[in-house]
Amino acid sequence: MGIVERLVPDELWQLFQDVVPEAPVRPQGGGRRRCDDRAVLAAIVFVATSGCAWRQLPPVFGASWQTVHRRFTGWSTARVWAKLHRVLLDQLGAAGEVDWSRCAIDSVSVRAVKGPLTGPNPTDRGKNGSKIHVICDRAGLPLSVGISAANVHDSQALVPLMRGIPPVRSRFGPRRRRPVKLHADKGYDFEHLRNWLRRRQIVPRIARRGVESSSHLGRHRWVVERTMSWLNGCRRLHRRYERKSEHFLAFVGIASALICYRRM
Repeated sequence: MGIVERLVPDELWQLFQDVVPEAPVRPQGGGRRRCDDRAVLAAIVFVATSGCAWRQLPPVFGASWQTVHRRFTGWSTARVWAKLHRVLLDQLGAAGEVDWSRCAIDSVSVRAVKGPLTGPNPTDRGKNGSKIHVICDRAGLPLSVGISAANVHDSQALVPLMRGIPPVRSRFGPRRRRPVKLHADKGYDFEHLRNWLRRRQIVPRIARRGVESSSHLGRHRWVVERTMSWLNGCRRLHRRYERKSEHFLAFVGIASALICYRRM
């Protein structure tokens, strides 16, 4: 088994073919032979997991780094990674692997180069950074992800992330996108957020400032910390090198899709 088959197994490749747009065709014909999409996808997964720079991409994939990067930007514009993440969630939901009884939300800050959705990180001596926001189910599967500047308060991401949860297939019954309960730390301790969740029949389980201790995560909030650790398995997320925010969000989507695929 070669490196392409190891990074992109047959099952993942079949799912990817369902969401990738068709290759453009030259009306006049001719032109260079198009590089294999599976090899290009394997190269992108290699960059995401290893954290190597585009220019340092090894030639074993049979495509230049310019071709891989060009295909990555095109697929990111077409929201291929978000579609792949949703397809994988549907597969897990149909198998009963998505647990909607409890969800958890949290964020992590990373240093960043110049670009939109960056700002001074108050926890890193004001250095430029971005935040990765995640909502996961009870088992740690990422259901909704997003990014923001590092100086954006965590509470501002709750509503967009909740609305970003796609309708996921269920083993029995219709699709669903709302958990029974949502767990969060003190950064989300605002009454208007609790009321927003209650109006949508979601029980808020948010730590209260001045009441609960900050020395431990609680019985259920640790799950999202583990999900953050899984995301950090993609070394490209340790530091934001992408100037365009949609490219950095694409790597977050790739990491989320890989987490879901490994659960299948």
